[in-house]
Amino acid sequence: MSHEHELVVFLHARLDEDGDSARRYGQVDGCGEWVARGGRVDVGLVGFDGLPPALAQHVALHDPVRVLREVEAKRRVLERHALSPAEGDPERPWDDHDDCQYDGELWPCDDLLDLASVYLDHPDFPERYRQREDAGDGEG
Repeated sequence: MSHEHELVVFLHARLDEDGDSARRYGQVDGCGEWVARGGRVDVGLVGFDGLPPALAQHVALHDPVRVLREVEAKRRVLERHALSPAEGDPERPWDDHDDCQYDGELWPCDDLLDLASVYLDHPDFPERYRQREDAGDGEG
């Protein structure tokens, strides 16, 4: 498996984990919509009180339905930014590099690396891309 494919496999595995976790929590009886009201988070029929309002809002943003929509959106981005290998390409790029089929940039493109950067602290994060991400720490 090439290093580039390693990144795609890594991303699919993380998205699978995120989706599986959201589906597990979303299937709990009475789970319903997650809503923050001040220092309370209502999770369907159950509520959690006494949270700082910012934490309550953060928890509510991880509503399983929303997380599943986010996972599917990230999968679509990943699919759009697939590898377009130079080898065998009838319109072989002049610089003879593999490129992104979506934007023509060197693959993996910045959008794909940005998707991966969310999981930088995961033990399986591909080392080949860790240095690029560490250089970006503190930006933004």
